[in-house]
Amino acid sequence: MDKKKLSIIISVLVVFFAVTGLSYLFFSKSSIGGGLTSPLSPQVKVIGDKVAFDATLPRTEECPLNGTLYSKQQKDWWEKHAPLGVMIENHEDARPQSGLSSADVMYEVIAEGGITRFLAVFYCQDAGEVGPIRSARTYFLDFISEYGNYPLYAHVGGANQAGPADALSQIDNYGWSAYNDMNQFSIGFPTFWRDYDRLGHTAQTEHTMYSTTAKLLQFASKRGITNVDDETGKKWDTNFVPYSFKDDTVLSKRPVSQSIHVEPWKGYKQYAVDWIYDRVINLYKRNNGGAAQIDQNTKKQLTSKNIVLLSMVETSANDGYEDNAHLLYKTKGTGKAQIFMDGVKITGTWRKDLRTERTLLFDSTGAPIKFDRGTIWFEILPTDSVVTVN
Repeated sequence: MDKKKLSIIISVLVVFFAVTGLSYLFFSKSSIGGGLTSPLSPQVKVIGDKVAFDATLPRTEECPLNGTLYSKQQKDWWEKHAPLGVMIENHEDARPQSGLSSADVMYEVIAEGGITRFLAVFYCQDAGEVGPIRSARTYFLDFISEYGNYPLYAHVGGANQAGPADALSQIDNYGWSAYNDMNQFSIGFPTFWRDYDRLGHTAQTEHTMYSTTAKLLQFASKRGITNVDDETGKKWDTNFVPYSFKDDTVLSKRPVSQSIHVEPWKGYKQYAVDWIYDRVINLYKRNNGGAAQIDQNTKKQLTSKNIVLLSMVETSANDGYEDNAHLLYKTKGTGKAQIFMDGVKITGTWRKDLRTERTLLFDSTGAPIKFDRGTIWFEILPTDSVVTVN
């Protein structure tokens, strides 16, 4: 091969790798960032993979999901999209997860084998990266259905065995498929991607799927879904029933300490949860499996303002799935509830009449619960779960 041909080949290879590198940067998980504007609110910047709001603005606007006060700038951003539910796993090998600390509301339920899974609902906050994202389960559909007829729902496949636990068929029956349902199986890169080494070690494939809330909202916007619930043109919250909120109890009236120990399945210590009350900041700090549970994005321990334990009947789906692992929860009806805030336990009840109806909480007198402004974390528990409060 003469020098001229060799030079041409080298030049072509240089151009190829340069273009490939630029394409990767453009379509990579951070491609929506780098100081670009939000696709839904052009006046708001996206830095890295997260929307950046002006922290100096006065906080006067109440988040309808959990009562937290934010700026008018932030409200203008959230009012342009619908609530987004993301399925995030809680297997030991998936920790620390990304984005959980930015959820407005959290639901935690056993997925199978005593291993809990999260439905993180994002609306008033942008989380940046979220994951690892896992599959849909039927009872999580009942909870995300409280946030409009067509809430955004991100997951990777789902239970599809014929029977009462067939989440994917239910999604289709609700009219969500190829609309508000964001199944990674039909979307793929660059909205979703796999990262095998994000946790500093090689992870098994099922623990590697990630996205960002900005990418998911951007994809929904391209599908024509913003804050409108359906073809009628009504906003998603037209029939939404918000909870009532209150200010924190003053420091002098808060108890010195409180701890809540929860074992969804008795004896499964690696998935036992301890919520430790911090009197000064009026938050509950979360330990999982005996260790502080950290958000990989912030490197800080997960906390919540309000902890809600809902007792629900758990049964096996008996759908022929391996080891009869698919579960069902009686999410509709009534049951016992324990609500924790300000270091105090409130014994009460829950009620949910239909799939699309709100889960309502009442104290022992029948009065609706007023939550502290901040994250609401629901622990959905079988009736025989272990709960110890000190």
